[in-house]
Amino acid sequence: MISRRGLLTGGAATAATAAGALVRHEAERREKGRNETERRETERRALAPVEPFHGAHQAGVATAPQAHAVFLGFDLLKGTRKEAIVRLLQLLTDDAARLTQGRPALADTEPELAANPARLTITFGFGPGLFEAAGTESPVKALPAFPTDRLEKRWSGGDLLVQVCADDTVTVAHAVRMIVKDTRSFARVRWTQRGFRSANRRNLMGQIEGTVNATDLGRAVWIGAGPLRGGTTMVLRRIRMNLETWDAADRVAREFTIGRRLGNGAPLTGSAETDAADYARKNRLGFPVISEFAHIRRAHVADPALRLLRRPYNYDEGLSAEGESDSGLLFASFQADVAEQFVPVQRMLAEGDLLNEWITAIGSAVFAVPPGCPPGGWIGEELLG
Repeated sequence: MISRRGLLTGGAATAATAAGALVRHEAERREKGRNETERRETERRALAPVEPFHGAHQAGVATAPQAHAVFLGFDLLKGTRKEAIVRLLQLLTDDAARLTQGRPALADTEPELAANPARLTITFGFGPGLFEAAGTESPVKALPAFPTDRLEKRWSGGDLLVQVCADDTVTVAHAVRMIVKDTRSFARVRWTQRGFRSANRRNLMGQIEGTVNATDLGRAVWIGAGPLRGGTTMVLRRIRMNLETWDAADRVAREFTIGRRLGNGAPLTGSAETDAADYARKNRLGFPVISEFAHIRRAHVADPALRLLRRPYNYDEGLSAEGESDSGLLFASFQADVAEQFVPVQRMLAEGDLLNEWITAIGSAVFAVPPGCPPGGWIGEELLG
């Protein structure tokens, strides 16, 4: 016969056993959950589209262009000198290296926003003013004046450039915010230019961009000697398009102006985009099929070593008070030598490009783009270290 004392003691033991099992079950459940979370995070990182940050060259130059871009121009605060510039560049390099790999920046208050790198690249360029502040001779200088320019100060110049590109707008916005936070004690934002591009590479005039681009990067883009060895130079031009008057031109006039068919980008003397333009071909009246003032003829560079690496983005700031589009192109050009490569082409365009009827350069800036850096290094170390 079971006593009252035995019944109570046995019940307590059973309850204790059940409680212990429940605790073990809960611990196992939590451990399984942690393992599952870690497994998913490992898989996510393995599948996340990541562009390398460290290397001989900075990413964001030869990198396949991403869908979204923000170009940030900064002016150094008055009295900022080399020591402070070095601290700034070390801070920017560290955060850029983290963000591009899907890791939060130091003191990142929204670390979850860094989880999707989306092919993020953060590229740095130094304007003449940065070198002057550091007490170092600048390898770049402002472009000469071109007669077709109508430059506005709010889109031109700058001591420091930061180009932020990714395939996700939230990724870009978060990276921009972190970069601006890093610079507040050293510089102020001079301008912000936001751009976008589609997979079909068309600008807002309907043209296909980048058909004849530099491919010999070793000669045309990367600098082979001196303190900028492994780096390049960048020209950023903000080009406003008059889309209302462009819309009024018929298709024949547009294609005559460009020298290419709008449908597939083929030169007027060819059938495919990649066909070489035949500038010697005449029509039945004896005139060149591709006008001597057509855009592609004026921009043509025969020597592959002198071609530009164009990485443009469209911009669209909405409508003016009159209901007209405030749209155009952020023309980013990379080349080993601005004076030998960019300036001659721009002079040819300014002197006689039919497209000048519909486009106007309203912003212009030039930067030295330092080489990349190894882990533990910082961008600009070869120039300012």
